[in-house]
Amino acid sequence: MGHAGMAATAVRYLRSVGAPTTGPVEAHQDAAGPYGPPRPRLRAVGDDERAPLDPGEFRRVLGNFATGVTVITAPAADGEPGPAGFACQSFSSLSLDPPLVSFMVARTSTTWPRIARAGVFCVNVLGADQGELCRGFAVSGADKFAGVAYDAAPVSGAPRLAGAPAWIDCTVQAVHTGGDHLIVVGRVDALGTGAAEADGEPLLFHRGRFGRFTS
Repeated sequence: MGHAGMAATAVRYLRSVGAPTTGPVEAHQDAAGPYGPPRPRLRAVGDDERAPLDPGEFRRVLGNFATGVTVITAPAADGEPGPAGFACQSFSSLSLDPPLVSFMVARTSTTWPRIARAGVFCVNVLGADQGELCRGFAVSGADKFAGVAYDAAPVSGAPRLAGAPAWIDCTVQAVHTGGDHLIVVGRVDALGTGAAEADGEPLLFHRGRFGRFTS
């Protein structure tokens, strides 16, 4: 997608919520619509304004929320040397009808532009014994697929990692702005589970460390 595409996405979003796209970004409070109460006021934070919270404290408190762990992969787009992928804990199901999922990615990610150019991706849900695999995909600049077994997801052709308990094959549906991250919505084209599903133990991330689920 590149920076121009991201900027265009942001402008479309601001227009959709009634915010001006030039000057200070502040939207009036709209009347209640068919999807709930009036929209909140939107305002861009100025470069000279202090952040309302200490980033370290934000991470410490939010780290108490345990999440599952995934690896988002994409096939090589035209001109790319190989497939792309990164470790992601901010994955979620979004909608049943139509079937949609979402994940968040930092605007500074060097992998996201490659996924955006491909226009498709596969979510690989990791199992409890795949912590090292996850660490490999969390490293920037390395050949993340070196020594990693995978085949092609049936619709996108994105890498489907061996041993993952579940996979979700998607097409990029929309990209929204979310502060220093982008919110990516994917339309689910195919999905399934692997043999590892029988073990039933997910890889969890809590307070900066991997963990296991115990009943």
